[in-house]
Amino acid sequence: MIPHAPDPQYNPDGLPIGIAKHSVTDGRWQGDWVGVTCAVCHNSELRYQGATIRVDGGSNNRFEFSGYIGALKDALKASLDDGAKFQRLADRMGLIDESTTAQMREQLEIAAREVTYYVDVSAATPFSFGPGLMDPLTVIHNRVMANALGVPENTAPSLIPTKSPFLWNAPQSSWVQWTGFGLDPLHRNAGEALGAFVKVDLTSPSPEEGLFDSTLDLEGQFQIERLLRELAPPQWPEDVLGKIDRELADRGQDLYAANCAECHSVYPHRWSEPKLQGKRFIENALVPFDVIGTDRMQATGPEFDPRPRYRPGNMAAYLREPYRDQPLVPQGIIFEAILENVVMKAVEELELTEAMVLDAMGYRERSEPGPVRPVYKAGPRDGIWATPPYLHNGSVPSLYDLLSPAAERPQTFYVGREFDPVRVGIDTSGTSGDDLFDTRLIGNSNAGHSFQDGPRTKGVIGRLLSEDERWALIEYLKSIPTEPGRVTPYGGPEDPVSAWEDETFFHNRHGNADVYDGGYRPSDE
Repeated sequence: MIPHAPDPQYNPDGLPIGIAKHSVTDGRWQGDWVGVTCAVCHNSELRYQGATIRVDGGSNNRFEFSGYIGALKDALKASLDDGAKFQRLADRMGLIDESTTAQMREQLEIAAREVTYYVDVSAATPFSFGPGLMDPLTVIHNRVMANALGVPENTAPSLIPTKSPFLWNAPQSSWVQWTGFGLDPLHRNAGEALGAFVKVDLTSPSPEEGLFDSTLDLEGQFQIERLLRELAPPQWPEDVLGKIDRELADRGQDLYAANCAECHSVYPHRWSEPKLQGKRFIENALVPFDVIGTDRMQATGPEFDPRPRYRPGNMAAYLREPYRDQPLVPQGIIFEAILENVVMKAVEELELTEAMVLDAMGYRERSEPGPVRPVYKAGPRDGIWATPPYLHNGSVPSLYDLLSPAAERPQTFYVGREFDPVRVGIDTSGTSGDDLFDTRLIGNSNAGHSFQDGPRTKGVIGRLLSEDERWALIEYLKSIPTEPGRVTPYGGPEDPVSAWEDETFFHNRHGNADVYDGGYRPSDE
């Protein structure tokens, strides 16, 4: 994590970035709680020759969540088992009588059981994914569908190493997440919070008796989302990482337009047709797995499984037809019912107006259809230089490797803590970090997105680039954004470039039937 100095107003406890205290003032979970926030994974630092570059909204490639939560499990156990440690903890908390000390021990035992189950079952992996990687969607599934719902049979194996995507331009985009399935920030953020230790009741008999109660901090999430709308992609710091060769970058811009732009936009981007209240969004190319050819494990998680394999437990009566009261249903149907009811109960307690709810939902329809086959979202490339290693699973250490034939990429490499400003990636020498990434392990494939000679078969997305062309493209990617603090307008500019009228756009060149059923476009009625 990134340390942060104490501040009497904003950080009186001196917590690191990504850890926050939340006070629950009433109800059964009353008290002060500490937990992870978005920033634990989405804020990062790049280190180079003693300098440190903060990247707000980036991808934290140094934080190993499994190691952190495992150490928390060990610390809780030690504090319970070691009488001297337990007494030191009680003294530091100012507990002076047997009653309050016994109460603390009881709370500590509950916390230890929950964290131990999380480490040993919910987030168990076949091998250490290493820094910057976890399987967030499966862990969210296990926390909600198995733990909170009280149905351990719903537990799914965690097999999908995934890095956190960067967040600039996320609120402005038609689709988010690596696989392009997220669009509504209210439910998306709430679902992620439920998977990150929010307290929730999914087992009481009825809402009147506490069902769907939670400690969701929706107001805090609204503030975060509004901040993200003003988040600009980071500009290359020439005073730290070296001057940009502007002539070479100009050559790279032409190469980018010819080889990359049909999928990846740059400012001012391509835009959707108007959605609610006339707001437009960046239209992202959603590239089918069979085209991009990168690791397919993202499509094997329970949230993408249409088969009726999961037990609804206490949610059976709340499922939409024809699934109501069925013994086994698809994961998405159960999760949808949980999320809708928990969020709506939290919204009602805040007494939000219709306009406030519309803003919280990012002016998006919950019912807007998504892709009908597995895809990866080709996100905008502004600021991509600051987010190594690359691809959704962090299997490619540098931009140079990403622009090379897949067969030439390193099969194993060290995940270093030092930034490489030449190849634009992480140090792989082993001198600044000795975590070994092995692309032969499940979920770690570095195949696909390959520039090479030969036919455009699965995973080959472009022609072979010469050495000079790769360096020119890298120089261009270093140069964007061209202006510091340039925020993409939320809801779209006044004179948008329509994605669906741009002949160079991926879906116009290759047809929507690959992704959208019957030629459906996200902008259609």
